[in-house]
Amino acid sequence: MTDAILELYVNDGLSDEEIDQQRAVYGPLAEDVRELIQLALQTRVGAEDVARAREHLAAAREILERDREDGPYGTRFNDSGRYRNWGNAAIGLRNAIAPIGDLHQEDDGRVWADVHLGPVYEGPAGHVHGGVSALLLDQILGDAARISGHPGMTGTLTIRYRKRTPLGALRIEAELDRVEGRKAFVVGHVTDAEGVCVEAEGVFIAPAWMVQQRESFEEMPSPE
Repeated sequence: MTDAILELYVNDGLSDEEIDQQRAVYGPLAEDVRELIQLALQTRVGAEDVARAREHLAAAREILERDREDGPYGTRFNDSGRYRNWGNAAIGLRNAIAPIGDLHQEDDGRVWADVHLGPVYEGPAGHVHGGVSALLLDQILGDAARISGHPGMTGTLTIRYRKRTPLGALRIEAELDRVEGRKAFVVGHVTDAEGVCVEAEGVFIAPAWMVQQRESFEEMPSPE
């Protein structure tokens, strides 16, 4: 692992109780910001109300900027094995644009999550942006590789858009297909109530530093 990457994998020494306290504090903040993002898109109030709202937002920014991180959140873990990628764009607890909540794992190795994509994820009118579908599938396929014991970085991601994906309730699902050396081949899809909207095949390649630490990755629970 290069020094630059290593700096973003940090044992921050927090206790489980401290991690739970952070979840309780910062998770709801991200939810509030998520609602604000959608309101900024959907509001129809006039200029005077918008100006007043911006004053409140400026005050909130002033408070939150009093003590802040400098740079990416990275991946953090503690001595008990809990690790957090709370800045992740697809699944990060503290990232207000991340649409994935809880991951689920079946006994047969399948990994899935239910999501609800609102208007801020729109591409074609009333439908999910194709890049958002790719983001979700990249994440869930990577999680399936990791949970199966073969973590890696995305080498290729092949997307097939079977039909337009409507905004609203969706399920994303993936499973390991096979392993060839350092490469894990994973398949998955996005479905709505009527069936498959998007299919994907991904190849996840374990870099040398990850192969050396594979045992620790296999023992890690799902990120929080």
